[in-house]
Amino acid sequence: MKATSAGVVRIYLVLTLLYTLAASFIWGVNTLFLLDAGLNNAQAFAANAFFTLGQVLFEVPTGIVADTLGRRTSYLIGTITLAISTLLYLSGWYTHASMWWWAISSILLGLGFTFFSGATEAWLVDALAFTKYKGSLESVFAKAQIVGGIAMLTGSVAGGLIAQFTNIGVPYIVRAAVLGLTFVVAFFWMKDLGFTPKPRGKVLKSMKETFTTSIQFGFKNPSIRWIMLASPWSVGVSFYAFYAMQPFLLKLYGDPKAYMIAGLAAAIVAGAQIVGGITVPYIKNLFSRRTSVLLTGVIVSTVLLLLLGFTTNFYIAIALLIVWGLVSAATAPVRQSYLNGLIPSEQRATVLSFDSLIGSSGGIFIQPVLGRVADVWSYPLSYSVGAAFQIIALPFIVLAQKRHPKADTIT
Repeated sequence: MKATSAGVVRIYLVLTLLYTLAASFIWGVNTLFLLDAGLNNAQAFAANAFFTLGQVLFEVPTGIVADTLGRRTSYLIGTITLAISTLLYLSGWYTHASMWWWAISSILLGLGFTFFSGATEAWLVDALAFTKYKGSLESVFAKAQIVGGIAMLTGSVAGGLIAQFTNIGVPYIVRAAVLGLTFVVAFFWMKDLGFTPKPRGKVLKSMKETFTTSIQFGFKNPSIRWIMLASPWSVGVSFYAFYAMQPFLLKLYGDPKAYMIAGLAAAIVAGAQIVGGITVPYIKNLFSRRTSVLLTGVIVSTVLLLLLGFTTNFYIAIALLIVWGLVSAATAPVRQSYLNGLIPSEQRATVLSFDSLIGSSGGIFIQPVLGRVADVWSYPLSYSVGAAFQIIALPFIVLAQKRHPKADTIT
């Protein structure tokens, strides 16, 4: 059967749905899970930092895997790795394992996610080019944002309910099972289109060449480099803000065992993601340049984090969380379109993985620092310090805007 753009988009959305659904079963309870395993705030966010370290260590190697062995191969390896590492995480909770166990299993979790990060997006863009897609990438990324938001909303609420009525470890078992289903769907329906994997006898040589050219077409391009260097501050703070929201809201709510409230926090972000994806076409009408959208997003997010740092009311915190999620969701597809408009096809997965690596690196030091602030002082103060980190992204986006790349213009 002849491949069509509509078919490619449909498969991409199904994979996004399943992958996000699987991942999100634990997002609403993960910090509480770590605290229940005997860790304090600093240790819990150190475990998250080791997860981020795993992403940093393996982003480029797995991106090279996708650009040599194939994007489908990378995706399939990712589902298996993430399922196994999730079960290792669960065993650490059962045994109240030492910090070393959490460090190793968190790094392996990070490895699992890196097989998805650049490969899925690169697969989509190349397959759409192969099928002569005539629409805009923003529209596809926005649809994926909506679908991902629906999956996250479903998974996070379900995870919170499952934890409430069974125990906090069961959502991790459910995640591993759904990842198994995701593997089956990707195995039968995800085909590399518009991309030919390198001959197996030349894989190592191809990997080296891909890495070298990816640096040339990625980080050495100032228009890409400045956007990449802005991401550690935004991504690192976002990681902390999302996961700290679980114990923060429970503290405001007054019941440390109300896992459904923790699931609600993730569900609110998911709902905001859905609405944010819907608003992308309207945001494009308000701005002429993509970097202007990103600048506005950083400024608004910083203000919201500062406000979270001063609130002591549960419902006000929920409202601020909703707006924060909307801003993040509305700017993400714009950033994706900007980068993809500047990256050559053959290096796409590796450059996108390198971008994810740079962004994740911020979480290695920002999360433990903010977790320590929460331990010593309070969660509200940690959000205020997070706002100070967030604003550092601003000058890097300004520098990218001054380059006036063609991909910056919204058409």
